[in-house]
Amino acid sequence: MRDPGRVVIIGAGPTGLAAGHRLHELGHRDFLILDGRSVPGGLATSYLDARGFTWDVGGHVQFSHYEAYDRLLDKAVHGGWIEHRRSAWIWFKNRFIPYPFQNNLGHLDEEDRHRCLEGLEAANKGRPNAEPRNFGEWIPRTFGTGIAELVLTPLNLKTWGYPLEWMGTSWVGDRVAVPDIERIRENIRSGRNDDGWGPNQAFRYPKRGGTGAIWKGVAALIPEEHLRLGGYDVLAVDAHARTVVCGNGSVHPWDTVISTMPLDALCRSISDLPTPGRRAAGELRHSAIHIIGIGLRDGRPSALDQKSWMYFPMGNSPYFRATVLSNYSPSLVPEEPGHWSLMCEVCESPFRHVEGDTLVAEVIRGLREDGLLPVDARIISTWHHREEYGYPTPTVGRDEAIRVVMFELEKRNIFSRGRFGGWKYEVSNQDHSAMAAIELVDRLLLDKPESTQRG
Repeated sequence: MRDPGRVVIIGAGPTGLAAGHRLHELGHRDFLILDGRSVPGGLATSYLDARGFTWDVGGHVQFSHYEAYDRLLDKAVHGGWIEHRRSAWIWFKNRFIPYPFQNNLGHLDEEDRHRCLEGLEAANKGRPNAEPRNFGEWIPRTFGTGIAELVLTPLNLKTWGYPLEWMGTSWVGDRVAVPDIERIRENIRSGRNDDGWGPNQAFRYPKRGGTGAIWKGVAALIPEEHLRLGGYDVLAVDAHARTVVCGNGSVHPWDTVISTMPLDALCRSISDLPTPGRRAAGELRHSAIHIIGIGLRDGRPSALDQKSWMYFPMGNSPYFRATVLSNYSPSLVPEEPGHWSLMCEVCESPFRHVEGDTLVAEVIRGLREDGLLPVDARIISTWHHREEYGYPTPTVGRDEAIRVVMFELEKRNIFSRGRFGGWKYEVSNQDHSAMAAIELVDRLLLDKPESTQRG
């Protein structure tokens, strides 16, 4: 077994905690996890508000591509799980369309259905040999102009907050359902809801504590002497002196760094990073995310009884997705009968301005217009949380920028992984983020190849 020496892990989110757990599991005891927040979890932390509602930082659910990840969660969560079948929808012209939209065109009125089918057929027949230059081109080439203009283009603009022409296509993979025209026609003829696409069609959720309970549980598997939380936000990484300097003034020596902080911020913290790496890091783009929680009592529409989450392409509302969070677990709301909760996500970017002071009111207005918030539903709590780093944007030049940055970092024994550490949206779910860390530790100690984040 190789010895990576003193390992400093920056960040106590899913990636950092999984790295620490794996180091401990393999018997390596010389490591330290640093985080500026006082509780573990990073973007997967859950918060309890003053009225007894629990909120996640986004629509987090547990589905997995990896047995090792499942085993880790089973070790960490002792309160049990609730198993769910995904019930995802698109709110379009005052009706719910099963997700994915393109597979369920039978729910549209005749004019829109004809427009979508006509566009699909034209795209299928007239597809050019040249690859699309960007995501903005890829959508109408793949789905036709009807589906693109009615739903996919406006929804993706609301979700990403960047011109779609800025975005590449290498990330699409299992994130977007590519249409099968014959299957779509059969769905229309038979009246079948075709909602089984995607890796998250079945998921589980902790019975208590929200998503954050998972990562508190993982942190508890790591001896306390390896954790430094609250005030340990990293300000500088010195690649010559081999030290990390934190916001509280503490200095920590290292032989190896595993960083989960945003890749661009990490590069800014390294004063002597060569110009190619610094320039490449400056090309990375991201959006911020606003989470608006609405805690309610009574008046829940029966249409929301079994729903997981819903997407909103229409321009009247600021949110791109709303989750009936109380459907995930009854422990997320106060025990008294009648309580329920809605959680909305709003994107902010240089191209999508958000007025924070009025956003809660705007969300409530949108929910009322969309029929999710009837007049007899009593709002008893609102919660607003903003994360500067919400989504890593898969821009056209992202892959090359990552390659350049990673090369410069790893020459210095600094390894960056995770949602923003690796900057790959396509492998930024919690299972991907944890496995990227586990595979990296196995590479450093056992000389095994990585696949999740380097693939």
